[in-house]
Amino acid sequence: MVDLLKKDKSYQIFGAAIEVHKDLGHGFLEAVYQEALAIEFRKQKIPFEREKQLSVFYKGTELHKKYRADFICFGNIIVETKAIKNISNIEVSQAINYLKATGHELALLINFGSNILQKKRVVLTK
Repeated sequence: MVDLLKKDKSYQIFGAAIEVHKDLGHGFLEAVYQEALAIEFRKQKIPFEREKQLSVFYKGTELHKKYRADFICFGNIIVETKAIKNISNIEVSQAINYLKATGHELALLINFGSNILQKKRVVLTK
């Protein structure tokens, strides 16, 4: 089960995203927010890897095609950034598929594209 420690780490990641959204607002491309978020992660000492390539498995077999996460924070939290009108079931379904394919348990969706920062925790336990 995703423990309270990851809940605290999620809170830190969302806090960094809030700082970016407060400063930049909405209306930029996703790449702008990703760059700003990387700066904020460094400032807040949140460990991360950007555009981390992850293996994808199908029935135990590793596929040649890799998945590239926007960020992996704290070594095991997938962070996907968006700059769209609203987070929909499509983005949530993608996050669930990323979790299934990589074996990770927690993905965070962060949408900078609306007036108010949208954030969602997606949990998939084994």
